[in-house]
Amino acid sequence: MKRIHVTSLGCPKNLVDSEVMIGYLEKDGWVLEQEPETSDVMLINTCGFIQPSVEEAIEAILELAAVKNSFPHKILVVTGCLVQRYQEKLKEEFPEVDLFVGTEGVADIARLVNGLMAGKFTRTLHLGKRFLMSSAMPRRRATPFFRAWLKITEGCNNNCAYCMIPSIRGCLRSREIYDLVEESIGLEREGVRELTLIAQDLTAFGNDREKNNELIPLLNDLLRHTSIPWIRLMYLYPTGITDELLELIANQSRIVPYLDIPIQHVNSRILQRMNRRYGSDELYRLLERIRSAIPEMALRTTLLLGFPGETEEDVGQIEQFLKEAMIDHVGVFAYANEEEAVSASLAGQCSEEVKKARVEHILSVQADISRKIVRKYKGKVEPVLVEGLSRETDLLLEGRTRFQAPEIDGCVLINDGDAAPGDIVSVRIDETQVYDLVGGIEKCKKEE
Repeated sequence: MKRIHVTSLGCPKNLVDSEVMIGYLEKDGWVLEQEPETSDVMLINTCGFIQPSVEEAIEAILELAAVKNSFPHKILVVTGCLVQRYQEKLKEEFPEVDLFVGTEGVADIARLVNGLMAGKFTRTLHLGKRFLMSSAMPRRRATPFFRAWLKITEGCNNNCAYCMIPSIRGCLRSREIYDLVEESIGLEREGVRELTLIAQDLTAFGNDREKNNELIPLLNDLLRHTSIPWIRLMYLYPTGITDELLELIANQSRIVPYLDIPIQHVNSRILQRMNRRYGSDELYRLLERIRSAIPEMALRTTLLLGFPGETEEDVGQIEQFLKEAMIDHVGVFAYANEEEAVSASLAGQCSEEVKKARVEHILSVQADISRKIVRKYKGKVEPVLVEGLSRETDLLLEGRTRFQAPEIDGCVLINDGDAAPGDIVSVRIDETQVYDLVGGIEKCKKEE
């Protein structure tokens, strides 16, 4: 028996790569092990997008290297963004690692590991050609059976000043619509009830082909060929959100009223320095269009604090925007200098202390806003997708409304009634917290 332990770091897009690698390994006869100590091979799929993720990946590699030091016969494999970004530097830094595989080597993983095990080659770095997954590739999902990520593109052409993705993942490559539909049909057969579309930028889907803006045709085909009840859209560039897309969401109840739109900042001058293609006025107009088309729409965004040149007045503008926009979910991050990024050479770098203080301030502001926003759900009956037992206590069930994305937003704590993971049930919301909702299942009202 060939035994392998897999650790996956980073975003859902990286997790999909891990799922495909596991699929290829299992197809070749490898068996997954929960603990690295009981495996023959230890594999870690890394993120190298920003400095904190680089540091997390290095720490995880060192932990597995320590296991290898205790069990010298084990093979240690490092894959993913960190390898693609640092390549030979990483190979020099970690002599304990037997095999380095970049982001483009996903489909080669079984062949490479087997070759290493068989002694066909020794310690090596494999980068491979540009990779784009397809529905024909094996995939072992790491998510619960009732929800899945659907990665529709690779790479990105936006070239934001702070972002390393184009240099790591390459230019935009869109999958074919028929292939994504085929994969989605298979996911539905496996029991998936929530399908979340992901990419670096969903609105760029198809822009690398002659036909631009293929997101709407894709959504129409997914609606036509599957009956998955919840379809969620994550990572949309602000200027790519068209009235046609909003109209489709408004008219199709299976596309949940939730959009993840990373705006990164609000100040027009900072946005220009970030090489983002919009300003403050465009953001306010976008919110007006969204709320006019779909009043119940829940919005998620991310903000980058401490970008070079940012002032206290700029942070005050973000605070004012949040209070006016009443965005449901906000992720706030401190800008991290990446030596290869354009922004690293910009004047006006902020100190780490200033960044930390600004992040904490905006998080505090948003917590107060969130506390007010969630009150609107009190007394309402909402469809809730049940995840299983609560992470807080086995006495409660836990689920999510259409307005809460998996793993990043708040949840619904279900204190009355019984349901199985994957059920969509009607829950009356009796209590609201800062981010979470609390309520009981309405009797005899299980959603189909």
